[in-house]
Amino acid sequence: MTEPYLSPSPHPSRRSTLRATGVGALLLGSVLTGCRSAVSASSYRAEDDSGPRRGGTVSVAINSDFTPSLLFSQSSQPLQNRLLFNTLTRFDDALKPHPELATSWTYAKDGRSITLRLRNDVTYHDGRRFTADDVIFAVRNLQDPQHAAQLRATAAAITGFEKRGDHELVLKLAHPVTNLFDLFEFMIIPDRHTVAQAVTGKTLNGTGPFRLKKWSPGSSLSLTRNDRYFRPGRPYLDAVELRVIPQAEALISSLRSGQSQLSFQVPGKSIRTVRDNPDLVVTTYDTGAGASYLGVNTTIAPFDDKTVRQALAWSVDRERILKQSLGGYGLASAAPWPKSSPAYTEANRTHYTYDPAKARRLLKSAGHSRLTAPLLHLNSPESTAIAEAVQYDLQQAGVRVTLQPTDPATAQKKLISQDMPALWTMDHGFAQVQPATLAVSAYPFNEAKNTSKYRSEHYTKVVREAWTAAGAGTARQHALEQRVSDVLLDEAFIIDLVVQGSVQVASSKLRGATLNKFLYLNLDDAYLV
Repeated sequence: MTEPYLSPSPHPSRRSTLRATGVGALLLGSVLTGCRSAVSASSYRAEDDSGPRRGGTVSVAINSDFTPSLLFSQSSQPLQNRLLFNTLTRFDDALKPHPELATSWTYAKDGRSITLRLRNDVTYHDGRRFTADDVIFAVRNLQDPQHAAQLRATAAAITGFEKRGDHELVLKLAHPVTNLFDLFEFMIIPDRHTVAQAVTGKTLNGTGPFRLKKWSPGSSLSLTRNDRYFRPGRPYLDAVELRVIPQAEALISSLRSGQSQLSFQVPGKSIRTVRDNPDLVVTTYDTGAGASYLGVNTTIAPFDDKTVRQALAWSVDRERILKQSLGGYGLASAAPWPKSSPAYTEANRTHYTYDPAKARRLLKSAGHSRLTAPLLHLNSPESTAIAEAVQYDLQQAGVRVTLQPTDPATAQKKLISQDMPALWTMDHGFAQVQPATLAVSAYPFNEAKNTSKYRSEHYTKVVREAWTAAGAGTARQHALEQRVSDVLLDEAFIIDLVVQGSVQVASSKLRGATLNKFLYLNLDDAYLV
């Protein structure tokens, strides 16, 4: 089947924009993942906007620095990826792929190859033309274990390449792959000649709408307009600056004062402090870009016992965490799936509820009345609040934990290297795309090598079947996805707490900023009024 070209839409439909001073103010505790409302023009002052205009610099407030060594993994700070680089395709909210560097595609009937037709009018920032060789390199780059790409398994399923000129390429597959377009949206297309410099931050030569001007480690990442960009008249902005502001209070102050025009790092429980500001607009992306979870190292006794892990899952008051730690932004859930996922069911979401008495009974049946363990967490305010809530809940069930605050870079390295203590709390992604991607790609869930060090022939079997099945969206595919959910819930090596969408806080003068499914910031159509 060949996909037709569809022009990009500047606003994804599965999000809602709100101002507390106007109609539709968000109520704390509301479930955002069910919302399908589009951006409303009434959210802005109409007299301010006469349409797109060129010029200006947008300052984006971020709470942790750009980490070049994690450029090709799904790091905790991927906002810059789509500003500097492009991807082959992009999803809409229904997980339908649309063209970007690939203009169209045709799958073989047996699902063992796909033919991509590529744009012939794209150049890198240094002027070199984009060709099929760059796609081949991008795939092989993600196949390289040194880059720790979480979609490496999907990239590895591509076993051969057949070039048909500079702008047509056949990818040969080891087997049908249900999440190939997840790879295409995730995989930035770097310059193959300077990739060694890219992972050090010295050179970031892409095809994206902005070029690297300067990276000041620990301070900012400064970008300027790419005048060679293939989209005529885009971007509208002159420049983008990602400014590192680690403290939540300072980040919020930066937005209030107008020093920053955009951020995705305002803690959920602090949104109420900015939503009443007439100069700021709060936008919720409700497609479940991440989820907070409690991770368990299954090689450390007694957490190698499934009964003990299930006791932990019954111990946590997810609704309280959602309300008190996240300000009501999200969906309390025992499963990783947002409501937009084809794997979502209400039964999965409520598989574990808050039942400390049941948790104590399970611990007792496993031979334990009291346990002690360390609990690693990120040292940000929101992550600390979640960890403290988990600590309190576990204590009521007889599990005393000692908090271990850790900086994001160190925590990410521990996650990748499987060097976590008995328990930890972090966020994971990959539940917002094709369900098989979570279990073959995300570090916490990877069936072959996950952070919990959980291995099971049965888990591998059901994951592989869901990943390689033909016919996405069919009853058989849904049944296979449910089998994956069944294992995750029963084994409880990852205990999901709250599914979260991204919350964008922006100046009322900024229009057109969007995120893709992997939290890459798209400012192609953004402008200031």
